[in-house]
Amino acid sequence: MEIVAKQERSKKRVKLVLQTAETILLQDGLDAITVANIAKYSGLKRTSTYKFFPTTDSLKAMMISGYLKDCEDIFRSELESIETKQVSVIVLKVVEVMYDFFISSEAAQLIILKNTVSPPMSSESIHGLASSIEDFIDKNIDLPDMFNKSGVYRVLTQLILSVFSLNAKESGELNEVGRIEAHRAGLSYLLNWVNQSS
Repeated sequence: MEIVAKQERSKKRVKLVLQTAETILLQDGLDAITVANIAKYSGLKRTSTYKFFPTTDSLKAMMISGYLKDCEDIFRSELESIETKQVSVIVLKVVEVMYDFFISSEAAQLIILKNTVSPPMSSESIHGLASSIEDFIDKNIDLPDMFNKSGVYRVLTQLILSVFSLNAKESGELNEVGRIEAHRAGLSYLLNWVNQSS
C-alpha cells in the first residue's frame, strides 16, 4: 500500500504520522495507534491524518509495508555473492538477514510478528521481499527451473515470517529458536521443490 503525497508539505505530514505511529506502537502497543492519539502526539489535526489514512488499518498497513520494504532493501543493497553452492548455507543467510532485521526493529516485531489481528500483510509487500530473496538466491546458486518459481519464493518468505511470528508470540520475542526453526523449515521447503524439479 502506498500513500501518494505529492506536495512536500504533505510528504512531511505523512512521515510525521508514520513516525508518531511508530512511537505510539513502541510505547503503548498496537491498539493505541488511533487517529486521536496520532493527533495528540503529532500536533496535527485529525483531518490531516484522515486525508492520507482514512482508517487506522490503512495506517498500520502502510507501516507493515514500510518495514517489509526496509527488509527488502537490505537484500537488494547489502548482500553480495557469498560464494557457496550449498542450499543450506544460502537459506541460512536469507534467514539470518531477516532475523537480524527483526531483532534490530522492535516496531517491526510488534506489528508484523506479534500482530494476530489486522491488517494482514499486503501481497505486494510479500511479493517485493520474496522477489529480493529470489534474486539473492539465484545470484548464489543455480536452482533448476521450477513451476511458478516466484510463487515458491513467496511461500518461502511467508514460511520464514510465520516461523518467526510463532516464535515471537510463544516466547514474547524473536529468539534463536525462531532462527533455527525458520532455517530448518525454509531449507526443507526449498529442497522439496528442488527435488521435485530434478
